[in-house]
Amino acid sequence: MTGPAPGPATDLGDAVLGEDGVARCVWAARPGPMQDYHDTEWGVPVAGRGVERETAYFERLTLEAFQSGLSWATILAKRPAFRHVFAGFDATVVAGFGEAERAALMADARIVRNGAKVDATVANARAVLELRAEGPDVFADLLEAYAPDDQPRPRTVAETPTTSAGSLALSKELKRRGFRFVGPTTAYALMEATGIVDTHLVACHRRRL
Repeated sequence: MTGPAPGPATDLGDAVLGEDGVARCVWAARPGPMQDYHDTEWGVPVAGRGVERETAYFERLTLEAFQSGLSWATILAKRPAFRHVFAGFDATVVAGFGEAERAALMADARIVRNGAKVDATVANARAVLELRAEGPDVFADLLEAYAPDDQPRPRTVAETPTTSAGSLALSKELKRRGFRFVGPTTAYALMEATGIVDTHLVACHRRRL
């Protein structure tokens, strides 16, 4: 489902009207991988149940952690390589990574070679498994429990939040559960990417809530 069509051009805020006549968030204004990601995935709630849903969230959490300090375009371009080296983000496999796997990851130029983030990914996989032991959907349900009652409605980039009370609380809970590289900003980016919060600009055609 998409949001309502924008009104006159003065109602667009910072949204950009593309050559195809469609209004989008400014970071997705140009045709290409970022626009495709914006139009088909970013802000879309995670579907499925059990391990499928868990894996989708684990992938998003990992990529958002690696994105910290970098551009999302960089991470998006490297996503196929990340999927390959992290076994399709199968938490059971990643949780078993040891020194040999770490050394291989740190030698692989296809991904972002950051030792702290690699170690965090393995630790996070183990934390996911601990949550799985409580139930097949506990990890995903935990994340979704922090959806706000009132969604932000930014018209401009300046009005778009980068953290929230919910992301701060989620960050604290994830850290308590043994997760790493899950500060409030990363937690909020995860919430945005998976539709837990909707920060598409109000005039954007992908606005849902």
